[in-house]
Amino acid sequence: MPPRIQLLQTGRSTAIRSKASRPLSFPIPLCLRLQQKKMITADEKPLPEAERNPGPNQEQLPHVSEEAATTGKITGEGGPEVEQGTPVQEVLKRDEKAQQNAPKVLQDDAESSAPKGTRSYSTSARRLTQTQTIINLGPAELEPSGQIYGLPELPLPSTSHIKHRYDPIIKQVTNLLMRDGKLSVAQRNMAMILERLRTAPPPTPDPRRPLLPGAPPTTHLPLNPILYLTIAIDSVAPLLRIRSQKGAAGGGVALQIPIPLGLRQRRRTAVMWILDAATKKRSKGSGRTMFAHKVADELISIVEGKSSVWEKRGGVHRLGVASRANLSFGNRRRSK
Repeated sequence: MPPRIQLLQTGRSTAIRSKASRPLSFPIPLCLRLQQKKMITADEKPLPEAERNPGPNQEQLPHVSEEAATTGKITGEGGPEVEQGTPVQEVLKRDEKAQQNAPKVLQDDAESSAPKGTRSYSTSARRLTQTQTIINLGPAELEPSGQIYGLPELPLPSTSHIKHRYDPIIKQVTNLLMRDGKLSVAQRNMAMILERLRTAPPPTPDPRRPLLPGAPPTTHLPLNPILYLTIAIDSVAPLLRIRSQKGAAGGGVALQIPIPLGLRQRRRTAVMWILDAATKKRSKGSGRTMFAHKVADELISIVEGKSSVWEKRGGVHRLGVASRANLSFGNRRRSK
């Protein structure tokens, strides 16, 4: 049986494709593919560099010295030499005020007429011999003039050092006020205490509890809050402390031995008493200024003779006087 004729396939044409061209080994950039070739003729040759128009940043103005030198050559007056720099003598001749404030060496050199071509001083360099001459001058000749505030006097005061710029008692009280290593909080409280002492009314002293001998009148204390604080602390600072020696009296009884104290030890004991009394005071408000105000009020009550710190000081002194016979006990132990 013969095969059927496929009418749909017979109408199709056979496509004959040519052999694919071999691709290039490297891609051609787009800029080269789009660039058109242009033939440069003899009339379109590039201009020389001298005839080209300069760009915005290519043509710069000459220096002031170069411009002055060019102007001097044109007018015939002579300008500064650009290679060696402008001499200091010429600068001083133009400015009389600068000549008055110049060192003595430059003033003498400007007055003396130096031969042409020699430059003793220049803005570009200095000779070694002249530098040595300036170094060998005395301090009176090198003293600068025209200072606005002047130089500090020597020797410098002890308070000029950054670590010792405060009064010793201010630093000691600030360290005793500090809690948990917060120095900035203690310094703020110290500033508030001094401000409270300065703005408070003058205290009224009690004649039964006198202050340190030679202290100024109490009406003058608010004018100097640091002196106010010092007098209040030193007035209640004890002269000694009591040390208990166990079993020294026999039969297990402790022996009370008075021990003299130094200045910092006395002040530390007094400050600890003041802080203890200020803590027990009744609060008059709240906030970060409360404790500082209580300490300041305790200092004012000390000057007025109303504080309980006076009683602590008197009790330590009475016990020290009563046990003064025990001073030889410590000396006997040291001799052994």
